[in-house]
Amino acid sequence: MINVEEILIPIILKAGEIMTSAHDLEQRGSLKEKGGDVANMVTEYDVAIQNFLISSIKEQIPEACFIAEEKENDKEVLKNEYCFIIDPIDGTMNFIHEYGHSCISVALFSKGEAVFSVIYDPYRNEMFSATKGKGAFLNGKKMTVSSRDVSHSIIAYGTMPYNKDTLGEATFKLCYKLFMVGNDVRRCGSAALDLAYLAAGRNDMFFELMLSPWDIAAGYLLIKEAGGMITDREGKEINFSAPTPVIAANPVVYPFLLDSAKDI
Repeated sequence: MINVEEILIPIILKAGEIMTSAHDLEQRGSLKEKGGDVANMVTEYDVAIQNFLISSIKEQIPEACFIAEEKENDKEVLKNEYCFIIDPIDGTMNFIHEYGHSCISVALFSKGEAVFSVIYDPYRNEMFSATKGKGAFLNGKKMTVSSRDVSHSIIAYGTMPYNKDTLGEATFKLCYKLFMVGNDVRRCGSAALDLAYLAAGRNDMFFELMLSPWDIAAGYLLIKEAGGMITDREGKEINFSAPTPVIAANPVVYPFLLDSAKDI
């Protein structure tokens, strides 16, 4: 296999420049609701960054296939040797509000297996990366998940605002349960960064009751390579061909999180 890291990193850095060039999106009228849902927005920058990533990768790897947020997808391409799962801007609502907590997320799958991933936060200039069997890194420094117990844990979570009617109550029920036994909770607005932070030991547990493959693909490998655990809420392997619930944690607290998620 070619050296994907050497190809991807310069492309992603350039994509980060596109992201940080954006300002005043609401005033400029560059927003659209997906499916008429005010909680599910797309901007011209989501599309521009995605198109830039795909075209730039295709120039270097002509046989590459893609699963990405702002396009129609065929799950069968996961079986190919080079399948990139892309979220051009994870944390779009943060991005729209100029919150400064959004990222670019890219994962390479080869014949159904995650082999390389990058999550890049251009606002903090933090590049999280992982290669299967070789560890996870933050700006070149090796990362490992924390070893904190439940009572000392920071719990990160997502609210899946597109599914408030079906998942809102269960989300906050689980959040409350974990909050009452843990140290504190964090709702930051980017699942990809929540997963990257878990890999870096900044938080200790994460859950969201429904996420798309591009939300979790890169973070999945980061956590695995940093010594953490990530599954669906039943403890089964993540399915990257469809939306899925996700729980992730360091090995000390994962059993507690799994039991708690099963109970709601």
